[in-house]
Order: sequence, then C-alpha cells, then structure tokens
Amino acid sequence: MAKKEEVKGHLRGRFKKGIDKAVEKYIASIPFDWRLYKHDIDGSIAHAQMLSKQGLISQKDAELIIKGLVSIREEIEQGKFEFKLELEDIHMNIESRLFEKIGDVAGKLHTARSRNDQVALDLRLFVKEAIGETVVQIKHFQLALLDLAEANKSVIMPGYTHLQQAQPVLFAHHLLAYFEMMQRDVMRFQDCLKRTDVMPLGSGALAGVGYSIDRNFVAQKLKFSELSRNSLDAVSDRDFAIEYEAAAAITMMHISRLAEEIVLWSSEEFGFVELDEAYATSSSIMPQKKNPDVVELARGKTGTVFGNLLGLLTVMKGLPLAYNRDMQEDKEGLFNTVDKLLSTLEVFTGLLEGLKINTERMRQVMSGSYMLATDLADYLAKKGLPFRQAHKIVGELVQYAISKRKSFEELSLKEYRNFSPLFADDVYGITMETSVAARNVVGGTAPEQVLAALSIARKLVGKSDAK
Repeated sequence: MAKKEEVKGHLRGRFKKGIDKAVEKYIASIPFDWRLYKHDIDGSIAHAQMLSKQGLISQKDAELIIKGLVSIREEIEQGKFEFKLELEDIHMNIESRLFEKIGDVAGKLHTARSRNDQVALDLRLFVKEAIGETVVQIKHFQLALLDLAEANKSVIMPGYTHLQQAQPVLFAHHLLAYFEMMQRDVMRFQDCLKRTDVMPLGSGALAGVGYSIDRNFVAQKLKFSELSRNSLDAVSDRDFAIEYEAAAAITMMHISRLAEEIVLWSSEEFGFVELDEAYATSSSIMPQKKNPDVVELARGKTGTVFGNLLGLLTVMKGLPLAYNRDMQEDKEGLFNTVDKLLSTLEVFTGLLEGLKINTERMRQVMSGSYMLATDLADYLAKKGLPFRQAHKIVGELVQYAISKRKSFEELSLKEYRNFSPLFADDVYGITMETSVAARNVVGGTAPEQVLAALSIARKLVGKSDAK
C-alpha cells in the first residue's frame, strides 16, 4: 500500500501521492540502462547545441549545460557517479545530477525533447556501436579460420553427412564453410546498420515537437545518415534491436555448430584436434579429464541468445502505437546478447589460434573406410555406364567387401570384375588424394579451388567493415 509521503520529483506534479517503494523499485531500469550513459550524454550535447543554434536557449546556457554533461560523463567513467534507483533510469539520473551542478538552467535541456525519442536515440546509438564492434570481432574470427586453414591446406579429413563418413575433403575446405557462414553474418549486420542509422530525436513523445528545431543538424553531429520520417513510428520502433538480435542469433548458431564439431573432434573417439590447455578445464573428481567447457558454453549461450530474440519479439507483438512502458524490457536481453556474442567471438578466435590438428588420426580414420565409393561409381560412369547402374554396382561391392572384412584396396581385380567388367588395373589409382583433386569445380574441395577460395576470403575480410 502506498505510503503518504511528500511528492518527490518534478515528474509527479500531476499526483498527490508519492510513489510506492515497491513500484519505485519495480519500474526502475537504472540497474541495466546505465550502460547508455555515453550515448545519452552525446545525444544531449548535440541537442543542446541545436537548441542554441536555433535560438531556443542562449549560447551561454548551452555552454553551461554541455560543460555539466562532460563533467558527469567523467564522473561516471571514474566510478564517482552515484546512480539512484528512485530516479528510475539513466536519463533522469543524468538530468538530476545536471541540476545539482548547474541549477535550474539544466531544466532547459529537455526543451523540444521527450524521454520517448531520447531513449530511442540512445538505443540506436548503442546498436550502431555494437554493430561496429561485432563486425570487427567477426573479422578477427574469420582471420583465425583462414590462418588455421592455410596452415593445414593439404590436410585431408573425412567429410560427413548424417554424422556418417561420406567423402574425403580438405580440412581447409571444411573451415572455409564456416568462413562463408561468418561472411553472411557480416553482411547481415551491415544491412542491419542501414535501418539502425536513422535519427529519431525530434519526434517528441509521439507527435513531433512544437519548436523550430533543426533535426538535420543533430543527425550530422551524431553521424546519422538519415532522419526518421514518422514520429509515431520513430518512438515505438525497435525493429533495429530485433534485427541485431536476429543476426546475432544466426551468428551464434553458426558458432554453436562449430562448437559441436570441436566437442566431437577433441574426444578420444575422434581425436582430430586437441585444445590448447588455456582453453580447456578439468574435472572436480576425475583428474585425467581435459574438458572442452569453452565450446560447450558457446552452445549453451546460443540458447540464451535465441531466448533474448524471442523475448523482444514477444514484448513488441501486441503494442499499440506509440510508446508503451513494455518497451523498457528491450534492453536487458539486447545488452546480454551483445555481451555474449562479442565474448564468444573473442574466445573462439583465441581457441582456433591454439588448436592442434592431428592429421595422422584423420588419415587413420579414413584408412580402410568406404569413403571412395562415390569415386568408384564415377569411375564406372566415366566408362559409359549410367550412373544409377554404377551406384547399384558399387553398393553391392561395398556389401561384399564388408562381408569379407576387406577394404577397397584389399580387393583383387578379379573380385572387382565379378561386379563389372569395366573395372581395370587403374581402379587402384583411386585414392583419397585423387578423390579430393577430382572435385575441381568452383566451390569444390580440390586443392586448386581451395587455394583460390582462400585468396578470395582474404580479400573479403579486408572489405568487411560496418560502414
């Protein structure tokens, strides 16, 4: 039950009662939106400069406001600023401190501005910054992939479908698949930036503002490329945050796929790779363990990022125009997604740089396998047999070899010819190396194609930025 207390704060002039303490805590966002302090101050400085330019406040007042804002930013960065729960959010915390520093002149800053367009501006500035940082981190991750691929460009590994051995591929080709995923992620973030880079300030609470302001001036100061065209949409739009979270979810999904492979590859059953000790942990009870906790956590954090996306979509799905307080829930999940994505990319980059590749184990796993079955079918097809018939014949050959516990190399020519007279001595020339080399098509695993792909990839990384 609300206590009878003196009304506090100029925002409660309409009320006779003070706010209930439980409500005060419930509606406060300062525990998380303090992270927007830089963006809020940058926006306020640009807004004050514009008000002065337009003659809405004096130059002297604008200078005093800006000086106070700069001082507040320094206090926050030095850890000297006291964030107060009763002031709800970062906007009011900064404004309150500005009043303490410069007096009633601080009240002029909010001329021609609402918290609705103010927070929309802050969040757009935050996401723009996050996109730039994300693209940089993805580039570092891509470079680690390319370095590992180039260091092992001649290594052949078993390729899989359905997690069953399928065909031999170059290890570098496998890594380049993840490079391509990450390149699409870069493009998604760059595309997201186009719709984030829209300046909403000047939209007021929902209808615009009744002052002669210069929105283009503010946009130029804050480096926005265009202005919002509808005030109702500008204050209630969070598509840009949803897009960032969607792009982040896809990126995390790609990392999670690689994480799953590294978990498998680092197991004793596979033994394809070994994690650097700096990126592994042990067990609390089993001293021999070398656990891939880092990559396992990446899989787990991917689920959290998915949840953040769904959470924001759910918040927005039933909101009438324009701003609703539900939208305060847009920030925690977004901040969490940015933090999880950036930290995961950073850790995975270092993990790849220290990853050891066991080429002998890969070769051992392929030895005696039937991964060259497709090459045998191609061999018959190139001698004129319809591929479907060749497929059937080689399938029967595989069944026979399994029953005799023989590899293809161990079959005699007579045994081969029992299945087709087209088989000749040159069938023994089919190897893992010739199999890989035969896939000499654009996008294929042949060494020539992989070298070309590596060269293209290096150039793409150089072009990938958030501009």
